Amino acid sequence: MKTALVFGGTRFFGVNLVEDLLARGMKVTVATRQYSDDPFGDKVERLKVDRFDMESVEAAVQDREWDVVFDQLCFSSNDAKIIANTLEGKMRRYVFTSTLSVYDYGMKMTEEEFNPFTYELNMVDRQEVSYQEGKRQAEAYFFQKATFPVVAMRIPIVLGEQDYTERLKYYVESVKEGKKVYFPNLKAEMCFVHQKEAGEFLAWVADTDFTGPINVCANGFITMGALMKLVSEKTTCDVNITSEEQLESPYAIKETWTLNNEKAARLGYKFTNLTNWLPELITYLSK
Repeated sequence: MKTALVFGGTRFFGVNLVEDLLARGMKVTVATRQYSDDPFGDKVERLKVDRFDMESVEAAVQDREWDVVFDQLCFSSNDAKIIANTLEGKMRRYVFTSTLSVYDYGMKMTEEEFNPFTYELNMVDRQEVSYQEGKRQAEAYFFQKATFPVVAMRIPIVLGEQDYTERLKYYVESVKEGKKVYFPNLKAEMCFVHQKEAGEFLAWVADTDFTGPINVCANGFITMGALMKLVSEKTTCDVNITSEEQLESPYAIKETWTLNNEKAARLGYKFTNLTNWLPELITYLSK
């Protein structure tokens, strides 16, 4: 039986990942500070650990080995170093969640448009840099320093029924309440991925021999104008859009920001279509 250690497996698509690993017959250990509940009961083993403290991780993983380690909690080069220093020789593969944010704005960006193998590496904590730079440095550390196989799943904003960030719900609720919503460019396009797909892909790619960065998103893009029109249709409320007042707005992108997922598709992964599930999700959030 294959074994997996999961950092960040107790909420959002980390839960979907663990569920998919269990469905594949893997023995799963969830690394957690044990401050929150999880839905797995006795189906998983739990390892109490502070992911961001090297001594805590080292003490927790001593005399243990796993076929694959999944990490949703790596946000900087120093976070990456903790894994390299404590789990080297204790795992066969490492798969971590990176982000669309390693790229600047662009359309259908390929993996080659950010190269972590040549990016200047600086040792930083996540509090010292932007989210974008932290993820860039995490990738740079792994692909320049690690001696074990690494996969970096680059994903856009993740949507789903259990989305604790409630970014899409913010727009749904604002429209229902008649509040203004701010967008600087309604023609700008975004891509998304569903939480189930993000979790499923992580489990799937770990079972391949692929290493390196890889883009993951549902097929299809949507402009911010079309997204607000969809929200209007599903809530049966008019949308009051402003481009002048810079209000809180999670998707307030100035330019198109989308991924090319063809590399993953060529490897054999079959992506969902955004139009097949986004309308239903907005309906769910509007209830």
